[in-house]
Amino acid sequence: MSHVLVTGAGRDTGRKLALAFAVRGAHVIATARTVAAAEETVELIRAAGGEGSAAVLDLTDPASIEGLRVDRLDVLVNSGARYLAGDVRAVDISDTIAGAATGTVLLTERLLPLLRASEAPDIVNLISAAGEPGQHRSEAHAAFYAAKHAQAGYAEVLSARLRPEGIRVISLFPPDFVQDGPRLSGAELTADSVVDCVLFAVGQPRDCFIRAFYFEQLAPRP
Repeated sequence: MSHVLVTGAGRDTGRKLALAFAVRGAHVIATARTVAAAEETVELIRAAGGEGSAAVLDLTDPASIEGLRVDRLDVLVNSGARYLAGDVRAVDISDTIAGAATGTVLLTERLLPLLRASEAPDIVNLISAAGEPGQHRSEAHAAFYAAKHAQAGYAEVLSARLRPEGIRVISLFPPDFVQDGPRLSGAELTADSVVDCVLFAVGQPRDCFIRAFYFEQLAPRP
């Protein structure tokens, strides 16, 4: 049984990812900022017949990252990140960059020894189209762009450096998407489709290194 840790698993896409891995036979470590949110996800996992455990993890707090206890890990899914848009406070900017950029780096570095011990290690980064060079179509705050560019830069270098060790680093750059929808060609991208891309990538044979998924934007209406 593979062991998968999902950040931001207390709601929305992170929760969908945790459930998807669990129903496919993985033991999922569902992390969230609050124990209640993490445990709610684990309850859903167990109700679906899967196995999971809850852990509190605040990506904006280095002490929280350092205090995380994990004994075994095969897949790290970096999906926890705060979206930022509109009028924001200084603390919102700091929180967004600390979580998506610094927190992702610190957590990944913290868990690399466990991934190196795995026979099938993967690091999945749910970045954003806001992390693509020259992409300005998201309505997100500039600080969110900054955080995602930092995350993308780290993932790119990490992918090249870990490839000789057999550790795959997979990054996704979806545009702003919705949690639920019809999943049709003229509709907005859904979280379920993003989750399916993640499952496809980690499910490939070990000689297949998919470095990134880039998505077309929703076509403008005539």
